[in-house]
Amino acid sequence: MELPRRDLLRLAVGAAALPAISRVAKAQAYPTRPVRIIVTFAAGASNDLHGRLHGQWLSERLGQPFIVENRPGGGGNLGAAEAIRSRPDGYTLFLLSTSHAINASLYEKLPYDIVRDISPIASLFQANYVMVVNPTLPVRSVPEFIAYAKANAGKINMGSQGVGSIGHLAGELFKSMAGIDMVHVPYRSVALALAEVISGQMQVQFATSTDSIPQIRGGQVRALAVSSATRSSAVPDVPAMPEDLPDYVFESWVGFAGPKNIPGDIIEVLNREINASLARPEIKAKYDDLGLRVHSVSPGDFGSLIATETEKWAKVIKFAGIKPL
Repeated sequence: MELPRRDLLRLAVGAAALPAISRVAKAQAYPTRPVRIIVTFAAGASNDLHGRLHGQWLSERLGQPFIVENRPGGGGNLGAAEAIRSRPDGYTLFLLSTSHAINASLYEKLPYDIVRDISPIASLFQANYVMVVNPTLPVRSVPEFIAYAKANAGKINMGSQGVGSIGHLAGELFKSMAGIDMVHVPYRSVALALAEVISGQMQVQFATSTDSIPQIRGGQVRALAVSSATRSSAVPDVPAMPEDLPDYVFESWVGFAGPKNIPGDIIEVLNREINASLARPEIKAKYDDLGLRVHSVSPGDFGSLIATETEKWAKVIKFAGIKPL
C-alpha cells in the first residue's frame, strides 16, 4: 500500500535532517575523553604559558581535561610532526606559531607541509617585536639608526635568538628594506641576546615585546620602534616602524591547530570556545600589558594567515641567503 503524499514528505524531511542532527549530536558530545595540547617548545616558554592558560578554560567549558604536553626539539618541528601524524579526531591539538611558517623554508626536509597538512582552528594573538639598542648608541630614531649604520657599514652587531629565528628574520627584513648591512650574531635565547645589548656587546636587537618591555621601561635599552602597523599600548611613546620605514610590518603569532581533516563541527566548537576565552577582560588586559594583540578570527582566516606568512618568510630567507638546515 502506498503511503499518503503527506507522510512521504514527512519521511523525506526527517531523513534529510538526520545528518544534521548527527553532526550536532557529535559536536555536543565532544570531547568525551582528555584532549592533548602539544606545545612544541619547553615548559615555561611563552607558548607553554598560552597553552596552559587557554587549556584550563577549555577544560572548564567542555568538561574534559585539556592536557599540555611539551615536545621541544628541532625548532618546533618534532612536536608539530607528532601532532600532524595523530588521528584527526580533535583529541590531539598543537600550538602553531610563526616559527613553523619560517621552518617551512628554513628546513630542507620536513615530514609535513605546514599549510597542506593541518586543520587551522583558532588564532590567539599577534605580537610586536621591538627594535632596541644600547642606550649609549648615538641614535634616538629609526632614521638616525639607518644613517649611523650606513656610516658604519659592517660594524653594527645585531643579536637574535638563533639563525632563522623570528628575531633574526625581523632584522633581515629591516636590513633589506633600509638598505643597510649588519652583522648577525646568534644566541641561544632572546634573553641572552638582550643581555648582550644591555652590556653593549651588541648594538641592536629585534626582541619580543614580552621580553623587552621590562628593560625598556627600566631604561636598560632604548626602543626605536615597534614592528607593527600601529603603536603598542604597552609602550605608546615608541613609534610604529611604518612611521619611518613605510611598508615594514612584522608581527609574530600563535594559534591552535590540529592534523588535517578534523571534522568541521569539532573545529567550530573549539574555535568558539577559544574565542570566548580571548574575549575575557582579564585576558585582554594581560595581553595588552605584554604588548600582545588579541586576534580572534575564523578557522578559514587563520588558515589564510598561515599560508601568507609561510610565503612571506620564504622570500626573506631567500633574500638573506640563509641556508636550509
